Amino acid sequence: METKEKLQADPVQHVERSHNGYDGTPSNDSVSGATAHHTTNTVTNVIENPLKRIPRAQVIEDAQAFANNNNLAQYSELFGRAALVARDSKDFDRIPELTEDERHALQYEKDHKWHGPFMLWYSITLCAVGAATQGWDQTGSNGANLSFPEAFGIPIREGGGGRNEWIVGAINAIIFLTAGCIGAFIVDPLNHYFGRRGEIFITAACLTATPIASGFTKSWQALFAVRFVMGIGIGAKNATVPIFSAELAPARVRGALVMFWQLWVVAGIFLGFCANVIVKDTGDIAWRLQLGSAFIPAFILMMGIWFTPESPRWLMKKGRYDKAFASFLKLRAHPIISARDYYYSHVIYEEEKHLAAGSNYFTRLRDCFTVPRIRRANYGASTVMIAQQMCGINIISFYSSTIFTDVGYTDVQALYASLGYGAVQVVFTIPTLFLIDTVGRRKLCLITFPLMCIFLLAAGLSLLKTTGPRGGRIGPVVLFVYLFTIAYSLGEGPVAFQYSAEVFPTIQREQGMAWAVFINNFFAGVLSITFPRMRTVMTSTGAFGFYAGLNLIAWGMIFFFVRETKQLTLEEIDQVFSVPTAQYVGYETRVMIPYFFKKYILFQKIPAPPSIIATADQAEYEAHHNEKA
Repeated sequence: METKEKLQADPVQHVERSHNGYDGTPSNDSVSGATAHHTTNTVTNVIENPLKRIPRAQVIEDAQAFANNNNLAQYSELFGRAALVARDSKDFDRIPELTEDERHALQYEKDHKWHGPFMLWYSITLCAVGAATQGWDQTGSNGANLSFPEAFGIPIREGGGGRNEWIVGAINAIIFLTAGCIGAFIVDPLNHYFGRRGEIFITAACLTATPIASGFTKSWQALFAVRFVMGIGIGAKNATVPIFSAELAPARVRGALVMFWQLWVVAGIFLGFCANVIVKDTGDIAWRLQLGSAFIPAFILMMGIWFTPESPRWLMKKGRYDKAFASFLKLRAHPIISARDYYYSHVIYEEEKHLAAGSNYFTRLRDCFTVPRIRRANYGASTVMIAQQMCGINIISFYSSTIFTDVGYTDVQALYASLGYGAVQVVFTIPTLFLIDTVGRRKLCLITFPLMCIFLLAAGLSLLKTTGPRGGRIGPVVLFVYLFTIAYSLGEGPVAFQYSAEVFPTIQREQGMAWAVFINNFFAGVLSITFPRMRTVMTSTGAFGFYAGLNLIAWGMIFFFVRETKQLTLEEIDQVFSVPTAQYVGYETRVMIPYFFKKYILFQKIPAPPSIIATADQAEYEAHHNEKA
């Protein structure tokens, strides 16, 4: 038996070597002792299910014992049948123990990808509404930037001076800095003591009160203080809501359902711009109404969250197995589906819990940087999060009204142009609901980042036009900003939070997501605080060119560090990150780049190479048999 220290050094590698069954014999471990990590079949290149290595009779017996020991005795027979389905979900029609009704429910699920009960859709949609708070807060300050600096004696237009530019940048940035540095890291204790729903209620209450308070401030210092608190609520909410959504959603549509987060962030941006336009004629209080209106989605979230079921996986972590199954019954269309998903999650969680025995908040956070499987997931999550800021989208989200006034629009025209920007984001995020689980997270990013670089650079160069009236620059600048936004909405925008919410193991999910949210919000704060001064020192053209270059760097980072997770269960993702980084990078450079060049540049008809997981397993398989020989 290997030591716990060796398990912590690389738990996935240990589990795979212990249970892969290279000699062809199935493991006789019980469910609780069997590996919860998936392996791949080197012939079919299919990620295997750990229950398949356990005899059918043992699977039924273990599942029924689990039910009997956790206040679920009335579902004992159901869990036995559900475990068989979890063991062989694709060939469930060959399981004689299933009733006709259960067989019909499973077939209907297979044929109808989007089938689900009302409570699933209600819960996912409510969480998505919570995402609108962030977008609305951004656009409220976007419109308010045109007038609140003058109201507080810190004008930045017409030569307001460097000091004023830094102050306005700090006011805009502080919600992201506190979101990343404070809000993200209080997620674990809030979730521990109050649960997913309780934490969301607390943060929603904070985000209901602070926008209203910001509309009553009398100085820039007071506005700064209110937004400081608002940021803490945003960070804690941003780290929990995507996790909550991911834990509720079925694997087959998890990407699309969790992606409602991004859809409603951009919906919040659009609605915020709508509010800016609606209140534009209210005189001196317009900026106060623009900032204060962001309470609306937070209030809806606060009132609606108590009607949702608690996350089954969070309840499982607390040992409340009967309540966890009650949640699954509300979130799945049939008891057999509920029991299948629940028992499968239990098998995975038991192994994760074994590997994390004796851990605490700080050791779990440390694991995100020291345990190889989790560290690789952290590489991917951190990459997509920082790439969202490197691409430059938030210089548009934070300062579009200011940018449009620079090229010749009046304040009112700039608000309408910004409204168009928000509408473009909403419209072109919708197709990604269907692309993210078919094309894939990684491929969408690799396709769209070069386009974002081109369009952002073109927008910056359009600002150089000096001949003719100043307004002659409006058309090209607005066009390329909109094209840049379309590319963002089809790739990086929807991917960042969805990807980060799914790649970490259950035990380290709060800590991993907290770190990812910290990365995202901290660099959003850096961007927001520096752009007003950057416009003056580098000009808007220079600033746009700078971020266009960062798009190319972000593309390279995604190519090497982001691994595909489409259509995998939260548990199957373990296998994706079991391949060492050096091996993965070598595979991408030696295999995938030549394949891409030959297929898409030289238009050669060549078969796709085997996946990195199959390649890694085949190498280990051959090494194992060479040793035996």
